[in-house]
Amino acid sequence: MVAEPSGDRYTATLVAGAPDAAADAVIEGRSLRQLAWRRLRQDRVAMAGGIMLLGIVLVAVFSSQLNDLYGHQPSQFNSQLVSEEAAVPLGHFGGISTTHWLGVEPLNGRDVLSRLVAGARTSLTISVAATLASLLLGTATGLLAAYYKGVLDVVMTFVFDVLLTLPGLLLALALVSVLSQSPQFLGLSGESLNFGLVIFLLGFSGFPYIGRLIRGQVLSLREKEFVEAARALGASDLRIITRELLPNLLGPLLVLATLTIPAYILAESALSYLGIGVQPPTASWGGMLSSAQSFFIADPMYLICPGVALFLTVLSFNLFGDGLRDALDPKSVQ
Repeated sequence: MVAEPSGDRYTATLVAGAPDAAADAVIEGRSLRQLAWRRLRQDRVAMAGGIMLLGIVLVAVFSSQLNDLYGHQPSQFNSQLVSEEAAVPLGHFGGISTTHWLGVEPLNGRDVLSRLVAGARTSLTISVAATLASLLLGTATGLLAAYYKGVLDVVMTFVFDVLLTLPGLLLALALVSVLSQSPQFLGLSGESLNFGLVIFLLGFSGFPYIGRLIRGQVLSLREKEFVEAARALGASDLRIITRELLPNLLGPLLVLATLTIPAYILAESALSYLGIGVQPPTASWGGMLSSAQSFFIADPMYLICPGVALFLTVLSFNLFGDGLRDALDPKSVQ
């Protein structure tokens, strides 16, 4: 009996007249990363969401180059393309033409497609930065609270509970009303101050959720045999946290990131829609939806375009995040 390769597995076959070589057969094992990737690529829905997500990310990263290639800028006014009487785009379907593929905005005639591309950069920049802030703060507080327990755990759990009771919208309104009176804060001004404020609001309001989840994971991990073995061998707390606990948290953190980013995209759009998020003239999908509600009857395309962009972006993140969660679950059936 000899081992023969078959695809990505090795199978044992009987050969007439050959001695039994089963003991010498080489069995190739798979790492957890390989198993997760195999499960993920077999999930067609998740892969479709990942491909769509990759396209959206590339559009956001190269938004300036794409708009230069397209020939229109998000802040370029084209008042000659708007009716002076009704303040709506000239032509059918919001002024769609060979030069303006998705039409132009009412009132000022800015190109809709160029603002959608710029809005993708705005949404992804804020949501990714806020997610990183939430993950770092939530992981640090939740891990330390669960590992050391005692007073620190009680205090951090109380802080999580208090922060979760704060209404995020009222906090945002209060901070915006205070900071909007100052043209500069902590060295930030203009668009950077606006972005920094939204990132802080989202990151700070979301980290208690992540902190509680990480705390629960660490409470389970710290009692495992490999942690006890490392402690028995004299490993320091820093080594146990960085070498034993954190690597086992990477999977849950990755899944949390893919599911938190779309939630923050929606939150940023909601804040911009209410006028307390990204401020004009910076392109934002939420801001476009807010300004489009007054022209929905006369120019429905102006409302549909940012709505579809927001829907597809959040859908792609959720599909890929769900597939990634299933792929990283060791109990999943191969």
